[in-house]
Amino acid sequence: MSYPSPWQPGQSGPGWNQPRAWQEPQAAGHSMLASTADRERAVDVLRAGFGEGRMQQPEFEKRVARAYAARTVGELALLVADLPQGPVPLPAVSGPVPRTFLPVAAPPKTNEKAIGAAICGVLCLVTAGLTGVPAVILGHSARSEMRRTGEGGEGLALMGLVFGWLSTVGWALFVTLLFVAVLAS
Repeated sequence: MSYPSPWQPGQSGPGWNQPRAWQEPQAAGHSMLASTADRERAVDVLRAGFGEGRMQQPEFEKRVARAYAARTVGELALLVADLPQGPVPLPAVSGPVPRTFLPVAAPPKTNEKAIGAAICGVLCLVTAGLTGVPAVILGHSARSEMRRTGEGGEGLALMGLVFGWLSTVGWALFVTLLFVAVLAS
């Protein structure tokens, strides 16, 4: 895509007698005093050109300094004459976007029963195993719900199940041994 450059003194030809959108008609245009907005537009064009690699840092700095010191629209037009009037559109990227650049999906909601199972499982240590059965029930119920709904918390439910089953089996073994001891005596 080609961009027409602004009018420069000594140029002629088709299209040179038509003003740009930000310029006045040429009769008074290039000797017209530049406004701050005109200077900022010229610096924006320079920044775009520098960002696209069309000039080196020292040249860019020199042109920006001259743009802020320019008194007329004609001086500004000369500073950006060899640059496109704005950023050049880049071709569209083809192919899939790598996962690294995709937006991060929100983590799934944690199942409340899984949280309850984990709490009951940890409390088995403090309550001497009284919360083991609720930990097992909540853990199995939570895992069932998570498969159905896609919620998170698998690790919490599993922790509740492990502590709950260990507590329940431990108490069952203790009661069995106590019963055997009572029968044996």
